[in-house]
Amino acid sequence: MKTLLLLLLASQLFAAQMLERTQMLMGTYVTVSLPQEKSEAVQQSFEIIKAVEAALSSYDPKADIYRLNHERSASLSPYTYEALLLSQRYYRESDGYFDIAVGSITKELYGFGESERVAKESELERAKVDFNGLHFEKRKAWLDEGTIIDLGGMGKGFAVDKVAEFLREQKITEGEIALSGDIRCLALCEMGIQNPFGEGTAAAFSTRAANTAISTSGNYRRYIEKKTDNHLIDPKRKRPEQLFASVTLISHGFNSDIDAYATAASVMPLAKAIAFLEKRGVGYILITNGGERYVSKNMGTFTADFRFTE
Repeated sequence: MKTLLLLLLASQLFAAQMLERTQMLMGTYVTVSLPQEKSEAVQQSFEIIKAVEAALSSYDPKADIYRLNHERSASLSPYTYEALLLSQRYYRESDGYFDIAVGSITKELYGFGESERVAKESELERAKVDFNGLHFEKRKAWLDEGTIIDLGGMGKGFAVDKVAEFLREQKITEGEIALSGDIRCLALCEMGIQNPFGEGTAAAFSTRAANTAISTSGNYRRYIEKKTDNHLIDPKRKRPEQLFASVTLISHGFNSDIDAYATAASVMPLAKAIAFLEKRGVGYILITNGGERYVSKNMGTFTADFRFTE
């Protein structure tokens, strides 16, 4: 199994009977592992992820989000409309800490994934970050001047959900879907959280139930020159986050939810992040840049044998 960008799949149950394929999509390694006799479903899973990317990408000139950012208005596919509705809910639930309008910083100033550079303090001060600069209906969206959106904080989790929905319709109950740090275990599996300070894993666990969603957000893979200039932007301070090295969430719900919650928690103050996650009822493992570790009291709801490995 390849090392994923944020979460390492340590081992999987039933490995001898599984067919595993990996492609580069949505700017990361995407791995789909299903029973060998379901090879057609593996390819169909990749096609679903390609369709999500074709809607939500801010790099593809044909994608809804790219056109919206560059043309200031665009028609919306059903995927894009659904993703914007979810983002609106996450913005409200997180008290504005999840804000897809950080694109004015991630895309325009830092240029993550494109012409990357370190943004100047004066530029960050002037950047417009306000979800309310986005307006949308079922089939159309438009932006106020200065507003640029970036769905990177929930898009991969959204893609995992769409594949999981398809596999559920096909009555496939074994396998894994992994987009970087966003993973769905269809059956039971064993996971390892990548060490944000070096090689190997920081923690490991086995899932307790089928259809477990896992999402990790961290500052240690995507940054420019130094980790303090990372892609996790606090929309209130308009600066990269400086507190957390890694935030891992576990849920029996949707990947898109915990992808967005991990993004939001990553830029919150510690006490607020814990209160926010406790209210959502998800399991969490928080590792600060100073090495402090915080684990939710409900971890046993989601894992059978959680342990720190370093």
